[in-house]
Amino acid sequence: MKRIAVFAGALACVSISQAATLEARDCWVRAMPPNLPSSGYFTVANNGDKPATLTAAQTPAFRMTMMHKSDSKNGTATMSPVDSVDVPAHGTLSFAPKGYHLMLEEPGKPLKVGSTIPLTLSFADKSTLDVNCEVKSPATVGH
Repeated sequence: MKRIAVFAGALACVSISQAATLEARDCWVRAMPPNLPSSGYFTVANNGDKPATLTAAQTPAFRMTMMHKSDSKNGTATMSPVDSVDVPAHGTLSFAPKGYHLMLEEPGKPLKVGSTIPLTLSFADKSTLDVNCEVKSPATVGH
């Protein structure tokens, strides 16, 4: 039994260590009518020596949260889901308009501009990072 407890403790330390090197900031969500999907944006900074892999995001404010990437090819805009995104060692990853973003569907209640909602980012190493996101007007682009 002691070996299992020591092993579990070591795994917890690894997970905490990875999360300690990551920071989420500048999170905001576009307020949209409840029948339309919304979008979420943020930046993750990785101060660690190893890349981190973002695998999911969740918020209790929406029933469905998916990671997507927008691209433009030959003048045509496309959007596709992504399963994971790497945050480079000593680098940043931005989820921003016209790039990576969160698709947020089915809000639990209407979003109020100026309020905040919680967001949890999950990584491949099982660590998580919590951030509060400001709800902004649909007219906000890149601010």
